[in-house]
Amino acid sequence: MKKKIGTIFFALLLSVLMTVQAQALSDLQRFVDEAGLLTGSEGSDLLDQLNEISERQQVDVVVVTVDSLEGASATEYADDFYDLNGYGFGDEGDGILLLISMEERDWAISTSGFGITAFTDAGLEYLSDMIIGDLGDGDYAWAFTTFAEMCDDYITQAKTGEPYDADHLSKDPFALVFFLVVALAVGFVIALIATGIMRMKLKSVYSQTEADSYVKKGSLKLTTKTDLYLYKDVKRRERPKEEKEDHSDNMRSSGSSGGSTTHKSSSGKKHGGASGKF
Repeated sequence: MKKKIGTIFFALLLSVLMTVQAQALSDLQRFVDEAGLLTGSEGSDLLDQLNEISERQQVDVVVVTVDSLEGASATEYADDFYDLNGYGFGDEGDGILLLISMEERDWAISTSGFGITAFTDAGLEYLSDMIIGDLGDGDYAWAFTTFAEMCDDYITQAKTGEPYDADHLSKDPFALVFFLVVALAVGFVIALIATGIMRMKLKSVYSQTEADSYVKKGSLKLTTKTDLYLYKDVKRRERPKEEKEDHSDNMRSSGSSGGSTTHKSSSGKKHGGASGKF
């Protein structure tokens, strides 16, 4: 009887702990808009998107906006915000945080744990290029949505063992095919117009099967036909030697080409990331 009661008590305790943990995760705000850049509905939609990606991937994806960095650098502020607010899955604190500061129009991305592996230096450069234009134009909702979607893609790719890096970056194949088709279509239409105009100008011209009509009779007599090989001109150039690029200085924490540079936050935790202006 006592053993049965003990088993029931342990099951109840485990259930309570799991409920508390789930509640803690649900209370974790992955979108903090202190600068008030999004409307209520935009912020709610973005938070739902960030929560869904984070919990499915088990890698926190966070967006934070502030009015001022309060004297810190954008990188320092982003790292400390991530650490102090308890973001990150697992022992390594897997995740990524995008910080936007409106005072000097700074942005910074802080990565941690698996986030350092998934978001290499080259990958972060490409990712930031995709959102900088929208940030500069004030289209913050679109920029944050794009950031979240690209993070989902980057994390999925990194789980294959080959994160996006200098030798292969995220591309949109549909967009490339679309622009190629458009370019070919435009070229075809221009060619049709050009050939149509040329045909209209040559209505009086007819094809000839022989050249007799272009030569005055008796004006040209060929007695001998000979091909003379006069000279040849040969130019020689030394083939340039291929230089082997030394990647030893580019090998970072991910162990692949490019990789991620890392640093330590004020709390001593390791982070990767990037920063700039918009």
